[in-house]
Amino acid sequence: MKPVVDNVLQGCFATLLMEVAPHLGAEYSVGDVSVMGLMLFMSAEEYDRAAEVRTEDNSEMRSIFAEAASQIEDAGLRHRLSDASDIRDTSLRISALDSVNDALKTMLIDLQTYLEGQSGDWATHMERRIWKHLSDSAERRKLPYPTM
Repeated sequence: MKPVVDNVLQGCFATLLMEVAPHLGAEYSVGDVSVMGLMLFMSAEEYDRAAEVRTEDNSEMRSIFAEAASQIEDAGLRHRLSDASDIRDTSLRISALDSVNDALKTMLIDLQTYLEGQSGDWATHMERRIWKHLSDSAERRKLPYPTM
């Protein structure tokens, strides 16, 4: 048997919400079980999309760094941006993708801090790219709410 994790979690969610919760007497227990069920539902979605979300985030940040490196005058930052744009996802394990993502986010903060002290169209363009990435990343991570 090959368990399909998101199906297992969604099945547990449905059982808790539709079969267990209605038979609990205490309101607190019903609330607890409902919240646990909702967490299972959202975990199923996160399981299904986790690698895609992280690889898209990492790819976008590398693209930002590659473009910024061609414009940055600060040699140290330019070198770090270039190095960061070359970091690759070597595994699809979530822990490995998160490790790369954390390193890239740290570099993104450094770049954004630098850009805030700059003027010119290129700096404005790069700041907009960063804000678009952050908005897109948040949208990708938005969790669905189950419809019954």
